[in-house]
Amino acid sequence: KERARTLDSKKLAKMDLAPLFAEKPAIHRFPGAMAERVRLLCAFVEQRYDGDAARIWRDAASGDDLKARLGELPGFGEMKVRTVMTLLARQFGVDPPGLAAMLPDHQTLGDVRTAEELASYQAGKRAAKAARRAAAADKS
Repeated sequence: KERARTLDSKKLAKMDLAPLFAEKPAIHRFPGAMAERVRLLCAFVEQRYDGDAARIWRDAASGDDLKARLGELPGFGEMKVRTVMTLLARQFGVDPPGLAAMLPDHQTLGDVRTAEELASYQAGKRAAKAARRAAAADKS
């Protein structure tokens, strides 16, 4: 918002966001690619939801509908869809019918609220990955 001076999806969809993402400090490690993803996402939200991104979850009839709506978003794969569904439910109280049964019963990135929680979450993921590698090595 500070760099573009707006969060209006209609305006953002028409902007060249790459220079804003690349400006130091860069917003993302791949600023050009992420700028284009954001621009495409804004264009999609503008076209499909009349610029009101909250309609994605607010108008969802069910957990399956929410999952489908998120899956249509440019740049959203299965992992990002699951993460955003968890975040919407656990941090913002979004609860269309059937969503709770679709959510994981363990901590996910969607549960992270602070920098400290992010660091702890990432350390736990690294430790779990290392343990899986060690177990696989022991089997061979």
